Amino acid sequence: MAAFYLLRHGETLWNADRNRYSGRTDIPLSPRGEQQAKESAEGLEGLGFTAVYSSPLKRTLQTAEPLAIRSRLPIQQDERLIEIDFGQWEGVAAADIRERFASGWQAWTTDPGSTAAGGTGETAAQVYARVLDFFTEKAKLHQGLNESVLVVTHDTLIRIFVAGMLEMPFRSYRRLRQNNAAVTVILTSEDGFVLKHLNHSMKPLKEK
Repeated sequence: MAAFYLLRHGETLWNADRNRYSGRTDIPLSPRGEQQAKESAEGLEGLGFTAVYSSPLKRTLQTAEPLAIRSRLPIQQDERLIEIDFGQWEGVAAADIRERFASGWQAWTTDPGSTAAGGTGETAAQVYARVLDFFTEKAKLHQGLNESVLVVTHDTLIRIFVAGMLEMPFRSYRRLRQNNAAVTVILTSEDGFVLKHLNHSMKPLKEK
């Protein structure tokens, strides 16, 4: 059995700016995001990771780096872990998308499995297929040694994968949460993938 720790990257300036959709846009971490990356490394260091995989975008690589250095492991970049392509929605705040792209947003929230995000981006089914391919490949590589594996990736990607893994309708991915620098843990088993933890914070959440 292997344990995959899916770590969402730390905060970016776009996350902090009215939740602007980043998608494939290569936005770096904010100062707070850099601190979150360090705190994540401190909280996860003792788990004895044997591999670190990451999306190739700056925000994930910056989040993976502190733990990779502590663990003396290379960061293995994988294109299958890149965030969903949000098409015309990239750089647009969530509230503005609902207003400016009302019909497209309605179609996406109703049936993201067959609707391209932002009109020209990916469908949830396409995202799920590439992420499933990644985990199926890495499960075969790591499961025989009871390994712990770090996977640094993105919010929507994690939620879509978990929804598909649990055989939920893809539209239900929006009922799942994945905060910046929070961890979701997936185990391999004879029955496939098993969800152990969802959106686990490395620090106690503060009430606002």
